[in-house]
Amino acid sequence: MTQYNGSCHCGAIKFSFACGEISGGLGCNCSYCERRAAVMLNPPIADADLRREIDGDALSCYQFGDRVAKHYFCNRCGNYTFHETMRKPGFFRVNLGCVEGVDSFEIERDVYNGRELL
Repeated sequence: MTQYNGSCHCGAIKFSFACGEISGGLGCNCSYCERRAAVMLNPPIADADLRREIDGDALSCYQFGDRVAKHYFCNRCGNYTFHETMRKPGFFRVNLGCVEGVDSFEIERDVYNGRELL
């Protein structure tokens, strides 16, 4: 297991988690994810395994559709950091673009067809 650290652009939201080496990610083509174009951690991690450090009230949440998924972002810099999944509530995917040492432009990614679920 490797320890990974990440943060939003301004540093008001910091997070860490441990998992195997990150060699790929996941994209989603739903109406929201397509617009944000983030590459996410695949597979998701349990809530208890995602340690978060939030500066005050910097963490905000956006929900749409059936309001199961919770998309978290920094309300200071606007950066999407992680979300609780729709398919597996209680589990999180992190934005690999926020993770130190991971080049989200270079890793392979699978695409989840979220467009068909909405």
